[in-house]
Amino acid sequence: MTLHHTIKQKLSNFKQDESGATAIEYGLFAALIGAVIVAAIAGLGTTLGLGFEGVEGALRDGFADADIVIADPYAN
Repeated sequence: MTLHHTIKQKLSNFKQDESGATAIEYGLFAALIGAVIVAAIAGLGTTLGLGFEGVEGALRDGFADADIVIADPYAN
């Protein structure tokens, strides 16, 4: 086998090998899924926070009507 033939064979094998491209595609797909999960959790967190604030307000109103004082855990 000549050097020219060996180089030509190696280049041909390299052009036909798609494993690197497949790995990049999987990596991009995983990054996309991660971004969607982060966005969903961020939106869900906001919704849950607003829901808990509503529950907290209702409890405070209920306690105020019953003349019960509760401490504010966030007060300095």
